[in-house]
Amino acid sequence: MKVGRQTKIIELINKFDIETQEELADRLNAAGYNVTQATISRDIRELKLTKVSVEGNRQKYIILQNQESGLYEKYVRVLSDGLVSMDSAQNILVIKTVAGMAMAVAAALDSLSINGIVGSIAGDDTVMCAIRHEEDVVYVMDKINKLINGK
Repeated sequence: MKVGRQTKIIELINKFDIETQEELADRLNAAGYNVTQATISRDIRELKLTKVSVEGNRQKYIILQNQESGLYEKYVRVLSDGLVSMDSAQNILVIKTVAGMAMAVAAALDSLSINGIVGSIAGDDTVMCAIRHEEDVVYVMDKINKLINGK
């Protein structure tokens, strides 16, 4: 649950200008994560988020760029924890996940920037990835398998 929540936090701060812990908690609660201020505070510290100024006197949370390697490992862990199976239908990769993990898996896939994946759409337990070319589907599946198997 923690990995999924932290992945959602990263997704939210990349999508919205989130200024306060309360705003982040509200967005997480709206996304189905039951969080407290203490949990948010711990996640911010673990993810090493910081605030920067935007639009005059406003601020927003960001991830420091030098934390990329740690995030890479977290994204791979989200894939490992959430992925159940993969199958293809022409240039669409269909990924089955643990219930409730599809959004986190899709965000991890998008953040890992795997060559060939154009984008991902997630439901509750299924992710559909558009692959640029049908012949790239096997490459993408192999890449995902290598990531989750540590090769």
